[in-house]
Amino acid sequence: MPRPAPLLAMLLIGSMASANASEVSIKTLNSGPGGMMVFDSAFVKIQPGDTVRFVPTDKGHNAELIKGMAPEGAAPFKTVVGKEETVTFEKPGLYGIKCSPHYIMGMVGLVQVGDKPDNLEAARAVPQNKLAAKRFEPLFEKIQ
Repeated sequence: MPRPAPLLAMLLIGSMASANASEVSIKTLNSGPGGMMVFDSAFVKIQPGDTVRFVPTDKGHNAELIKGMAPEGAAPFKTVVGKEETVTFEKPGLYGIKCSPHYIMGMVGLVQVGDKPDNLEAARAVPQNKLAAKRFEPLFEKIQ
C-alpha cells in the first residue's frame, strides 16, 4: 500500500537532517597533547545536532558535563568510566566537560556548539580547581 505524501515527506526530511549531522571523536588519554590526563582534542567546535564520541583510549576515564558550563536547558550527561559512548549536543553554546576521576589533575575540555555561544561569560565564571582553570584558559581563547 503506498504511503501518504505527508508521511513520506516527514520521513525524507528526518533522514536528511540525520544525514547532515556529523560526529567527532574525543580520546581520553593518560598522556598526550597538553600533558598528563587529557582529552584529545580538548576543544572541538560542532553544530547543533552533532555527536561527540568519547573514546577511552586509555582506560579509567569518562566524560561528564561540568555543572554551570552548559546552555540553559541542556541535558546533563556522564559517561561510564572506561566505556565508549556518544553524546548528541542539541543546544548551541559552550559545554565544559571533565573526567570525573581525573578532574583534580586538570582533565577538562570544551565543546563549542554553533557559532556564537551565549553562555561564554557564565561558563568562564564557573569556579575551577587550579589545574582545571589553567587548562581552560587556552581553550576559551579558541572560541570564535
